[in-house]
Amino acid sequence: MDSGCYLGLGTNTVLSKDGYKNVENNFWGEKIRGSFSKPFASYSSSKEFRFRKSLRPGVAYAVATSQNAKEALRIQPSMMVERRKADPKNVAAIILGGGNGAKLFPLTKRAATPAVPVGGCYRMIDIPMSNCINSCINKIFVLTQFNSASLNRHLARTYFGNGINFGDGFVEVLAATQTPGEAGKKWFQGTADAVRKFLWVFEDAKNRNIENIIILSGDHLYRMNYMDFVQYHVDSNADITLSCAPVGESRASDYGLVNIDRTGRVVHFSEKPTGIDLKSMQSDTTMLGLSHQEAVKSPYIASMGVYCFKTEALLKLLTRRYPSSNDFGSEIIPAAIRDHNVQGYIYRDYWEDIGTIKSFYEANLALVEEHPKFEFYDQDTPFYTSPRFLPPTKTEKCRIVESIISHGCFLGECSIQRSIIGERSRLDYGVELQDTLMLGADSYQTESEIASLLAEGNVPIGIGRDTKIRKCIIDKNAKIGKNVMILNKEDVQEADRPEEGFYIRSGITVVMEKATIKDGTVI
Repeated sequence: MDSGCYLGLGTNTVLSKDGYKNVENNFWGEKIRGSFSKPFASYSSSKEFRFRKSLRPGVAYAVATSQNAKEALRIQPSMMVERRKADPKNVAAIILGGGNGAKLFPLTKRAATPAVPVGGCYRMIDIPMSNCINSCINKIFVLTQFNSASLNRHLARTYFGNGINFGDGFVEVLAATQTPGEAGKKWFQGTADAVRKFLWVFEDAKNRNIENIIILSGDHLYRMNYMDFVQYHVDSNADITLSCAPVGESRASDYGLVNIDRTGRVVHFSEKPTGIDLKSMQSDTTMLGLSHQEAVKSPYIASMGVYCFKTEALLKLLTRRYPSSNDFGSEIIPAAIRDHNVQGYIYRDYWEDIGTIKSFYEANLALVEEHPKFEFYDQDTPFYTSPRFLPPTKTEKCRIVESIISHGCFLGECSIQRSIIGERSRLDYGVELQDTLMLGADSYQTESEIASLLAEGNVPIGIGRDTKIRKCIIDKNAKIGKNVMILNKEDVQEADRPEEGFYIRSGITVVMEKATIKDGTVI
């Protein structure tokens, strides 16, 4: 349905001087939504709104009226204010493949951060990719550098074919590479440097009509219509727009923080401040629509690491103004605030940065709640992932409470509480899992292979008989023997035991990928 809006103004309505810059924010009156293909009401004269034939879908107009509906003031189309609608065909997305993933180590020992499994059967990269597809943005670049093999494989299996139609769009993986010259010998030095090294891509003929570029992170969990974000960017005629969210004090120093004035303009940006600098970034978040109680809990405004640039502005910033600056958050954006229109788009829905072991663990287990704040399932905006063509999970007298079980699992007579079980997982009889995230396996072992391994005293992939595990992340293809106890009873917060196949981060035991935990081990 084609839609637009009228703004009905009373007789004594006063318009702000800059009212024509932003129709929705600066016109006072009653906003009525509807379709231009159907009349909103019947009028006494067919000539009274003859100009309706000139109205165009997707455009907002202002119509001044008196308090008497019969005295409506007729306004010619030439006098109307037109709102330019953002077109996804003119938008490209750049998804950053992340750095060395140190905060998610050891999950990133062999995989790039966006390739780490999440929610049982997805990969982190599926979040921004699916958000782009659901936003009708079909020109997508993925910049990769560290441990990119599994990420490249997943992108190829998921988004190149498999029923996902990009029309005249594309998904291109831009891997870090060396080029001639001294500067070309260096790998990506930061987020801005990664984009700078591939600016030549936008000189291609197929990319010359790209007016705005959104830059996304590959380690966030959220559902977002990026075109709402881009529309705000276009409406405010911004050079740069940051997607922002209110956050509490406990995690504020993990993010870039902003101060926003009442026009939505970003007036100050500080990258991961601490101490006095952190306190100086407090904001009155009631102006964002938060209640007083919510504002007390979330007195900071965090940049989500989701940016929208005018293409021209991005090119100038990276090549002319700041050619040696390597990072958007700590260098480019703070400097651009001084002489560019940098706007803050407030995002009020669920959003979580899951780039650390603790946040990754907590965000995953939050999915098992009866009424989770975030769900992967949504009929209108689904999340896509690689089709594995696995059979349904088989269970035998299991007790499963508040848990998610992925496809292709074999569960013996076991107990699973508040846990997520990844694809192709095998749990033997007597296993007890609680508050545990199991990332699954890449392949099956046959019954004969498992029997042979056990007969030789070796450990097959999965979890052996009578093993008890609490508060743990089990990476892919891990082999955990029988009668193992992973409980961390002493509540150790940090430990490095790679020779024994595990690490402890923030009190969470992380069993390494392909690690072997021998029978009877106690952690």
